Amino acid sequence: MAMLTPKEIVRELDRYIIGQDAAKRAVAVALRNRYRRAQLPPELREEITPKNILMMGPTGVGKTEIARRLAKLVEAPFVKVEATKFTEVGYVGRDVDAIVRDVVEASIRMVKQEAAQKVKARASVLADDRLVSLIVHPKKKHSNPFGALFGNETKEPALSPDEQQQVELRRDDVRGQLLRGELNDLEIEIEVEDAPQNVEINGASVNIGDMMGGMLPKRTKQRRVKVAEARRILVEEEEAKLIDMDAVTEEAIRRAEQDGIVFLDEIDKIAGRSSGGHGPDVSREGVQRDILPIVEGSTVNTKYGPVRTDFMLFVAAGAFHVAKVTDLIPELQGRFPVRVTLGSLTREDFRRILTQPENALTRQYAALLGVDHVDLVFEPEALDALADAAFQANETQEDIGARRLNTVFEKLLEDIAFNAGGDMPQVEVRITGDYVREHLGVDPGQDLKRYIL
Repeated sequence: MAMLTPKEIVRELDRYIIGQDAAKRAVAVALRNRYRRAQLPPELREEITPKNILMMGPTGVGKTEIARRLAKLVEAPFVKVEATKFTEVGYVGRDVDAIVRDVVEASIRMVKQEAAQKVKARASVLADDRLVSLIVHPKKKHSNPFGALFGNETKEPALSPDEQQQVELRRDDVRGQLLRGELNDLEIEIEVEDAPQNVEINGASVNIGDMMGGMLPKRTKQRRVKVAEARRILVEEEEAKLIDMDAVTEEAIRRAEQDGIVFLDEIDKIAGRSSGGHGPDVSREGVQRDILPIVEGSTVNTKYGPVRTDFMLFVAAGAFHVAKVTDLIPELQGRFPVRVTLGSLTREDFRRILTQPENALTRQYAALLGVDHVDLVFEPEALDALADAAFQANETQEDIGARRLNTVFEKLLEDIAFNAGGDMPQVEVRITGDYVREHLGVDPGQDLKRYIL
């Protein structure tokens, strides 16, 4: 993060998101302020909290993508939640504390992956040792299962020096074949941990073993798999043994507290004025009041320990077509001091979306059809026609932003995608403006209405 100035952050976001400069500037400043805060003395650092952001704009214009790309840019724990999925305390459903638990889980996964990369080389060597042993000395099943349980199983006789030398030579030979990939298709039997049993509580999946504090013994089962799959399984097992989970948990909680980013989508759906003390508006206001302590800073108990939310960055978003920002309770409004409005996409925006981002749909569909030997080429006139079709559809129908392009592309390439494949030779298909207009119809907005759910 130290290397990323606000201008550089915006430049990185420009690689994937077209337009919405005000929103990009706001999140870039918020991100840089985190680095600035980290450089301050501890006594002053505790007094500075993130300035949460409220994004207002129609769906499909980049609100979620900005937050997601921002978190990925700095490798911060990130969760996207929909405000409508939570219920007021006392009602059946998810409680708002689940937001913090989700952030911690995301942080745990992130730190654990980093730790796994550090021990991967050592874990691979240990996994190869186990694989060689399984191939040279396949594990025999006990004829008497109670013998293994009480330690009375028959022990193999000790090997003579010559026999031991032959075994070592055999192991070296097998190890060489394993490293060269010559045994990848060989099937062996390995013992793996059985899948944990989960139960659903308040809409969340909970592991029974975690609930019992690890008192239940781990269940294992025998699986017959190919060596390539067995190696992957054993490497993961060895990584888990080498990773210090206490250190992982400590670092994950620190990152969640200091770097966590929460994207609260559809916050406008829980905004509404009270209607006489009954009805859904009361429940909506209750959800707002439950979210308020999380946003303003509180401590939430998780299975990994208490987690503070004081320094998490909250980015809320909503279309605010019906409700207004002022319909949120005043206390919650005050916790989102930075407000940006994202505008609807123009024809030029659609044209740029089709070509500039690294994940542009034109590149995605060209890569997909390239698998079936179809070289898809979009001519400039076709891109203009596609931009016109998407823009007109949004003008005449519901404005769903850039998501409209998915519908347009699926309709446009339906015949090509259906006929491609099999033993067909390599072929180039050029998409022209006439082709776009012919397949989308004279009035693209009217024609596409059938394909919008």
